[in-house]
Amino acid sequence: MFSLRHTAAVRVVWDSLPDGARREFEDALWLACEDPYKNTRPRSKDEHDVERILALQHTVVAILLIDAKPVQRLYVRSLDYVE
Repeated sequence: MFSLRHTAAVRVVWDSLPDGARREFEDALWLACEDPYKNTRPRSKDEHDVERILALQHTVVAILLIDAKPVQRLYVRSLDYVE
């Protein structure tokens, strides 16, 4: 499983999400940490691109994967709330 990292700015947006959007984001983030290549989409046409996107009903998330074993991290670069 990938460990999760994020900035303070991402945390502020995360904490301010309405309950339904927060639940949706957290559930999707959990799945992304389990298998980010399966549960996110690449930013480019390359399926193995480490820059990933998680597009949900209420949020859009930009992710950077660090996949250099033994270090496996999912870094949330930005989180945007879409009303």
